Amino acid sequence: YSRAMYTVAYRITNDFELANDVLQEAFLKVFRALGSFRREATLGAWIKTIVLRTALSKVKRQPNFEPLEEHAAEEAIDWGHRIDADYLERAIRELPEGYRMVFVLIEVEGYSHKEVADLMDISVGTSKSQLFYAKKRLRQALGKYMDR
Repeated sequence: YSRAMYTVAYRITNDFELANDVLQEAFLKVFRALGSFRREATLGAWIKTIVLRTALSKVKRQPNFEPLEEHAAEEAIDWGHRIDADYLERAIRELPEGYRMVFVLIEVEGYSHKEVADLMDISVGTSKSQLFYAKKRLRQALGKYMDR
């Protein structure tokens, strides 16, 4: 599970060293809590939840973390063109932390707004607004890419 969990940690932290720290701390938590694993989900899903919670906690403790204000809005995103994957990954990495975390959890990892709200200790409305603004910023960044 190590490689997949590192990817999850990196997508949330946007920092190679911090992702390694998250992975080490998360796997320690997994080993300590293995006896309490209730098989309500797969082992991989259980580990992933621990990695996500650990990553979110670490990011929130960073001195430069600023929670984003809540806005209520949502709209569909239409990419319209084929986009270079490297450019898209770079654009996602450049999003503000809150936007990036919500975007990755919902659009990449497949979590619901309710699950993201619970994981990040934010409201569902905040999750929706951060996703909206993440997509808006990505559209702007990718619009510049398409205009080249």
